[in-house]
Amino acid sequence: MRSEVITVQTGSRPTVRDITGEAEQFVSGRGDGLLHVFVPHATAGLAIVETGAGSDDDLLTALDELLPTDDRWRHRHGSRGHGRDHVLPAFVPPYASVPVLDGRLALGTWQSICLVDTNGDNPTRQVRFSFLPG
Repeated sequence: MRSEVITVQTGSRPTVRDITGEAEQFVSGRGDGLLHVFVPHATAGLAIVETGAGSDDDLLTALDELLPTDDRWRHRHGSRGHGRDHVLPAFVPPYASVPVLDGRLALGTWQSICLVDTNGDNPTRQVRFSFLPG
C-alpha cells in the first residue's frame, strides 16, 4: 500500500475544500485499486459532493442548522459553539473510499472529494491518501 500526507489550508471560517485534484495526482498511473482518504482530526470530515453549483454552501448551511454554533454543547474549549465541531465527524465521516480504474478516480460526473472543516480555530489540516492496488 502506498500512502502520502498532504497539508490543506482551510482558513478561519467553515469551508468545503475540494481536494479531488490532489487525489487525482496521487493515483495517477497507479492502475486499478482503491483510494482511501482519511482526515486525522477530531473536528473535520470528508464528503463526496458536487461543488461550484451551490451544493458546497448548501452543505455548510445544513450543518449550521443541524449543528448550530451556540452554547448548547458540553465540549466548551475554543471559540463559541466549538463543541459542534467535535460532533461533525459523526455526520460527515473523517474517511472516504473511491475506486480507481486505470489510474483514474471512478467518480461520477459531478462528484468531488471534499474536506469539510467547520473549525475556524484550526486553519491547517492533514489529509492522508492511501492506495491499495487491485
